[in-house]
Amino acid sequence: MATPLMPHATAAWLVDNTGLSFSQIAEFCGIHILEVQAMADDMTGSKYTGRDPVHAGELAMEEIEKGQADEDYVLKMSKGPDQVRRTKGPRYTPVSKRQDKPDGIAWLLRNHPEISDGAICKLIGTTRNTIAAIRERSHWNIAEIQAKDPVTLGLTSQRELDAIVNRAAKKAGIDNTAANDARLGTDRDALIEELRAERTEAARRAEAALNGEDENVGKAELTADTLFKKAGE
Repeated sequence: MATPLMPHATAAWLVDNTGLSFSQIAEFCGIHILEVQAMADDMTGSKYTGRDPVHAGELAMEEIEKGQADEDYVLKMSKGPDQVRRTKGPRYTPVSKRQDKPDGIAWLLRNHPEISDGAICKLIGTTRNTIAAIRERSHWNIAEIQAKDPVTLGLTSQRELDAIVNRAAKKAGIDNTAANDARLGTDRDALIEELRAERTEAARRAEAALNGEDENVGKAELTADTLFKKAGE
């Protein structure tokens, strides 16, 4: 079920301006009834600026009147909030990750020179000037830049990176199938080798533990025999 664009602010407005029940408001806004109760008790209402769903076109006044007349009535939203779609242009990158962009660009330039500057701009969300500066090593912070996988840095997803690499390779006439197969094969081999090493280590520990128990038993028997001999003497 669709919910208002700003559910808590909408709930605060409905609490202050209508006679709807807490359960009706909670269900319409998609929040817990205790949150609505807290707003009504003015415990959290001051944190939110009320948002009028009628003015926003999300709820008709007729629906509010029906709800006020019948507590069991379920409010129907007039329309869902507009879905946010990604527009063309550079990707938005959180401020905390923007300092990692040069490292990701350097990695792409070193490992995938076939990718165009425009594709890198869309993939990471940077500018052609920055790419050129890193390529020509004239970037102001070039001494601190270290080539790192942009997927590992959280700048893009592996699927998006693979798609751009394959598209650029196809355009450049490069057969990238073998590289992908090799990467998958390497990962698979590494996993098998890791499992094999763990199995060998587990067997070694089990054998060591068994040998340790045998040695302890032997020592105990030897100690007992020695004691009996000493007692006989």
